[in-house]
Amino acid sequence: MKWSWILYAVGTMLFWGSYIPVIHSAQLATGGKYKGVWTFLFVGIAYFLTAVLVPIGVLYWNRGTIAETPTTKSITLGIIAGILGAAGALSLIFALMYAVGANVSPVVVPSLVFAGTPIVATLIGLLVHPPKNVPSPMFFVGIVVAAAGASLVLRFRPS
Repeated sequence: MKWSWILYAVGTMLFWGSYIPVIHSAQLATGGKYKGVWTFLFVGIAYFLTAVLVPIGVLYWNRGTIAETPTTKSITLGIIAGILGAAGALSLIFALMYAVGANVSPVVVPSLVFAGTPIVATLIGLLVHPPKNVPSPMFFVGIVVAAAGASLVLRFRPS
């Protein structure tokens, strides 16, 4: 489908946009000194259910039509990506936990995460997969505007 990527991008926005408030709610419901660790454990269980069982099911049900075999490079990069994703989730959980302890509203955390993540991903993407042509100056203006947005969030954060 020509436009299916947009549906998945919107799905990602909805899932990830809901992710942080639900994590914070889980921490509040858990309480105690190790609430972030408990939350991360349950997130890990959910990752296993979603990221291991679903692909196994898809590969099983499509075994007659899937002819590719993963390469050593794809396995290595997939594991590195998983480690980065899990480390990001753990950092996010601790950011939410310690923001509350620092008397900072937890609504600041997703603002910073979702303003900063596209900047980092874009810069790394440009290094790893350089474009054939130099991007428009407006592309770089967009990166600066995103950084300015993160700065405004920090400067005018709610207490």
